[in-house]
Parts: sequence; C-alpha cells; structure tokens
Amino acid sequence: MKKVLIAYTTNAGSTTDVAKTIGDTLRHGDTQVDVCHIKDTEEVSTYDAVIVGGPKQIMGWHRDAVKFLQKHQKTLSRMPVAYFFTSIHLTKTSETSLGPFSIYRDPAVALIPKNENKLSFKEKQTTVESYLKPVLKKVPLIKPVSVGFFAGKLDYSKLNIFHKLLLKLIIREAAGVQNKSVKNAWNRGYGSAKGNYGVRYKCSVCGGNILLESANAKEAAASYMREHGWHHNSCK
Repeated sequence: MKKVLIAYTTNAGSTTDVAKTIGDTLRHGDTQVDVCHIKDTEEVSTYDAVIVGGPKQIMGWHRDAVKFLQKHQKTLSRMPVAYFFTSIHLTKTSETSLGPFSIYRDPAVALIPKNENKLSFKEKQTTVESYLKPVLKKVPLIKPVSVGFFAGKLDYSKLNIFHKLLLKLIIREAAGVQNKSVKNAWNRGYGSAKGNYGVRYKCSVCGGNILLESANAKEAAASYMREHGWHHNSCK
C-alpha cells in the first residue's frame, strides 16, 4: 500500500480545509493518506510521497512550511513532493521558467493583471514567481513535481500582533489611494459644476464669457450690482 503524507500549517483554517480536501481526493484503493499539521509531523521517510501546504503571509510563505522543508530536505529530495499555497490574491501570468513542474491556479484566486508586460507593485508581489521562487531557493535539493495555488481567507481575529500591525499599514495605504481617488472625483465634480453654474460676464473687448473665480472679481461684480440697484424684485 502506498502512503502519502499531507503536511500543512495554517493561520485561519482555510489551509486545513484545502489539505483535507486534497486528502479525500487522493484516498483510493491501495493509497493511504495521512493529513497532519506540520507541528505534529516528525517522520517523513516512511512515506512514498509528501505534499506540503501553507498560507501565503505578508513576508512570504508560512515560515513553518519552509522550516519543515529545510528540516527534511535530504529525505524529501529522494521522493515525489508537491507544494500548495493558499492566498487571497494571485496575479495570473505565464511564468514558464520556474522549473519542470506543473502549476495549478485556482480560478477563484487568479486575477488577470491590467498589463502583464508592466505589472504594478501589488501585482508583482502576488505572482507565482514571487511566492515560489524564494522557497525553491531555500530548499534547492527538493524538486517539486507539482505546485497548486488555492483560495484562502483572512481572519483578522486569528492574526498575531505583528501581522495585525502590518495589515493596518496596508489598509492605511489602500485608504490613502481611495482618498486620492475620492479627491480626484471631487475635483472632477467641482470642475463640471463650475463649468455649468459659474457666474460669467461678457468681456468688454471680445464679447466672450469671463468666469468669475477670484474673491476680488466676485466682490467687484457684487459692488457693481449694488451700485446700480440690481436685485430680485422681491428684495425691494
């Protein structure tokens, strides 16, 4: 009977769900599948294949997943190994030079970039390469046969204080962008209103409209109106 280990770590629980789903899919006939948390896994040499999974964190793949690979690197280098990542976002690009392994992208998490030839800073941080390349570099002896990326979830209540602070910084940055967008929209609205409802007078030279924008121009017009008795009939 073949034995497969699915070793995972998690933050909010979604990686646990993915690991169990993979386990249920692999269980058939003469295949025994053990789904275990990384902290409860000490021995890997008794398995015929190992799948390692964890969530993508702000600073990279979950450190427990990386440490697990580093600890068992020599043993894992002699057997089929696969990785899976859980993430909220994944920029969909056509990476082909990461290695001779298949890459699966969950359609629920893969987002098409605005311009694949010129990715934004955020898009660059959520590519397959940005997630996977540091891992391959840290455990060069392990040659994964397949890598999967699945949708994850963010549970703020289960984050530690460090990740909460980093998340707040990201939210503030996003709010700054949003405020800038609101300001731009406000400016566009003001420009439209000014164009439609601004006070104008005829130029004494060319006859074209003059928009009164400065406080001095508006006061001069009001003074002229008072001097010549221009007012509403109801204001007599």
